[in-house]
Amino acid sequence: MDKNIDNAKKLLKNIYKSPNSYYTVSNIKEILNEKKFIELKFNESWKLEKGKNYYFVENDSSIFIFKVGKNCENLKNGIKIIAAHTDSPGLKIKPHHVIESSKKQYKLNVEVYGGPILNTWFDRPLSISGRVIIKNDNKLESKLVDLKKPMFIIPNLAIHLENKDKNVNPQIDLQPIFPMENTKENENMESYVLELIASNLKLKKENIVDFDLYLYEYGEGTFIGENNEYISSSRLDNLESVYGALEGFLQTDTETNTNILAFFDNEEIGSNTKEGANSSTLKYIIERIYFNFSENHDDYYIMLSNSILISADGAHAYHPNYSEKYDPINRSYLNEGVSLKYNSNKRYTTDSYTASIIKEICNKNQIKLQNYVNRSDQRGGSTLGPYLSANLMIKSVDLGVPMLAMHSIRELSGTKDYTYFIKLIKYFLDNF
Repeated sequence: MDKNIDNAKKLLKNIYKSPNSYYTVSNIKEILNEKKFIELKFNESWKLEKGKNYYFVENDSSIFIFKVGKNCENLKNGIKIIAAHTDSPGLKIKPHHVIESSKKQYKLNVEVYGGPILNTWFDRPLSISGRVIIKNDNKLESKLVDLKKPMFIIPNLAIHLENKDKNVNPQIDLQPIFPMENTKENENMESYVLELIASNLKLKKENIVDFDLYLYEYGEGTFIGENNEYISSSRLDNLESVYGALEGFLQTDTETNTNILAFFDNEEIGSNTKEGANSSTLKYIIERIYFNFSENHDDYYIMLSNSILISADGAHAYHPNYSEKYDPINRSYLNEGVSLKYNSNKRYTTDSYTASIIKEICNKNQIKLQNYVNRSDQRGGSTLGPYLSANLMIKSVDLGVPMLAMHSIRELSGTKDYTYFIKLIKYFLDNF
C-alpha cells in the first residue's frame, strides 16, 4: 500500500476516535499504554529512570509525553519539544440545554467555542460527546461519553423564506433541533437528554453532577480525488499535527535524546487555562524531569538555552478561488510539503536561525518544505509558539501542514503532506 495513503487512513481513524479534546487524550493514552508508557500523577513523586517512557495528563484534555534519554546526565545539552493542541472550534452545550419548540420538536441550547465557520454547521448530522462528572460513593469521578449516533441537526432556512445573505446569530440560528415522538405530555425533556447520557454510561441520571459536552459531525473523514490526493475531515486543525507528531515521536530510533510532546487544550480560546499553553505546566514538567537527574540549577538554564521547540499547527493553503487573499509569492500549496510560518510581529516564532535548522533537516531527508507569510494587510492568527517560547526562553519555530477551509466543520489537506510532516518530526527528534 502507498505509504501516504496508509498514514492518512490511520490519521482518519484516530480523528474519528477523537471528537473532542477529552477523547483525543483518551485515545492517545490507549496508544501509549499499549507501548508500555508509564502514567505519572502531578500530585505524586516522580522517580524517573533512564531509557523509560512516560506521560502525564492534565484535566483530562491535555497530555505531555516524554522519553528519558540514556544520557540524561547531559541534559544541559538541550531537549527537543513538539507542541500542538487537542481542541478544535465547535459548539458546546449549555448547562440548561433543552428549549421546547412545538409539536414534539425540541432545540438544544448551545454556545460557540473558539472561532468556527458557523454556516458549515448547518445541515450536518450531529452527535454529542465529552466529559461528565458523576457522583459515586460520595466521590466525584470523571467519565467520557459519546452517543455515537446522529441525534441532532441544524437545518438551514429555505431560500424562499430568507433570500438574501444573512449573518449567523449563534443564539438564534445555531440551535440544533431533535425530534421526540415518544414523549409524554409535560415530560421534562432536559431530564430525557440526561437519561440518554446516563444510559450510555450505564448509570442513573441522578449520579450526573455536571458535564462538558460538545457537538460534532457524525461520520468519518474521507479521501478526495481519483488517487486519494486530498484528506477531507473534521478537526484536521489540529489533530493532524497531534497524531503526526505522535507518529514521528514513536518512530524515533534514538535512545540517548530526551524528547517531549506537549499537547495542550484551549488553544482556540487563547490558551489561558491550566491545561493551556500559557500556563506553567510544561515548565514544571521540564523542571521535574531535569531535577530527577541533576541538582545543578545553573545547568538547568543552560539546558533551556540549548533546547528547541517546534510549534506545530495547520497552515493556510492557497485557495484558487480567492487568490487575492494571499501574499503574491509566499504561498503554501496542498501536497507540496510542510509549511514554515513567518510573521514579522512574532505571531509565529520562526526566525532565520530556527528556520535554517528545519531547512537543513528537510534538505538532508528529501522532505518537501514551503513558506507561508500573510498578506501585509492581514493580521492573521497565532499559535502556541509565542507563549511557550517566551515563558521558557527557548528557541522556537512555527510550522504545519497546509490546509483549506481552516475552522470549517470539514477541512481539507494534502495526503502527501501528512507523511512529510511525520518524517520531519522523526528526523528532528532523532538526528538534530
